[in-house]
Amino acid sequence: MNIKIGVSARHMHITKEDLEYFFGEGFELEPDKYLSQEGEYASKTKLKVKGPKGELTVRILGPIREYTQIEISKTDAFTIGVNPPVRNSGDLEGSHPIILTDGSKELYKDKGCIIATRHIHLSNEELIKYNFTEGELVKVKVGGEKGGILYNVHVKAEDTFSLELHIDTDDANANLINNGDIGEIIR
Repeated sequence: MNIKIGVSARHMHITKEDLEYFFGEGFELEPDKYLSQEGEYASKTKLKVKGPKGELTVRILGPIREYTQIEISKTDAFTIGVNPPVRNSGDLEGSHPIILTDGSKELYKDKGCIIATRHIHLSNEELIKYNFTEGELVKVKVGGEKGGILYNVHVKAEDTFSLELHIDTDDANANLINNGDIGEIIR
């Protein structure tokens, strides 16, 4: 079965409380670009994440979430001197602490920094149609000059999701994958 690939650069999801800490009460995210998953967008707003060896500018994705989560690649982690675990989105217990900053104010988060798992988004209808199970691990074969097989790809279903594989920039660069390329799910 073929699947479109989406490459996710570093980004963060943020709570209303944390957003207002930096930008003031009532501040709202303004979409810059809508993403492939319904209702999700890259906002025009950015913050920096700070580690012992440096900082990175990170775009905030909307809409507002119930938790603040920073998703970076392993390369990003080396750059700023942190060691986040590989996790599913929202699985933040025991994740790496991180400092958020806008250059004048800082906010210490005792958890929230992760390297996101490779994952497939699909609707609940597609989950049934293609005979997948929520949380199932599959493999995805990618072609090209440096193609290969991506292991430990998590299946995630919600009614608003549409079929797409999400990988980070490290996976994309290692396999010369571009946004919109096609992979093949192997079970």
